Amino acid sequence: MANTTVPTKGNLLAVKKTLQLSRTGFELLDRKRNILIREMMQLIDRANEIQSKIDDTYTAAYAALQTANITLGICRDWAYTVPIDNGLTVAYRSVMGVEIPMVELEEPPQQEPAPFGLVDTNTALDLAYCKFQEVKELTAKLAEVENSVYRLADAIKKTQKRANALKNIMIPRFTATVKFITESLEEKDREEFSRMKVIKRQKEKQAQEDAAFAKETAPSESA
Repeated sequence: MANTTVPTKGNLLAVKKTLQLSRTGFELLDRKRNILIREMMQLIDRANEIQSKIDDTYTAAYAALQTANITLGICRDWAYTVPIDNGLTVAYRSVMGVEIPMVELEEPPQQEPAPFGLVDTNTALDLAYCKFQEVKELTAKLAEVENSVYRLADAIKKTQKRANALKNIMIPRFTATVKFITESLEEKDREEFSRMKVIKRQKEKQAQEDAAFAKETAPSESA
């Protein structure tokens, strides 16, 4: 595609400035991408760790619940005594402009190990209750981490797309424009230099011819 930019010194300075800004923008986007990737990888490791804990805790919780159902019968009535938990809060922190959620569960008030009585229950039900409480806390942490990973991955994708656009489209285009204008100006300078040399030679030749003519005509004029 032919370059339609007018090859002037003013345009050359403007395109060079834009090229420098594009390169600076690419460097900043590249740094941002690397920081986001490092943050995401740390969160992925943490998510894997939490998921492993959740699996182990769920296994222990259902085993304890099964034991409680066997020894106490179906524990539906005691399950209804567990209060509904609405103490979930979400705040946000910023990582390179990306809003990352922070999920917190309110600490339960100081009470007995379980909300149900101790007379008609056993340790298996208490263990099941404690394990499911632990699962709830781990699930909140996992939701925070997984949502953070999703947001970071989306931001990395957008940052990568912008960086690629600068690297593969804008910077080469501005570089080519700078080269085109520079070469055009240099060609104009060469043409101007050649033109001035021709004019100088013509003036020198004309001066020599005038001097010769004056010399030839000088005796006749004195005579």
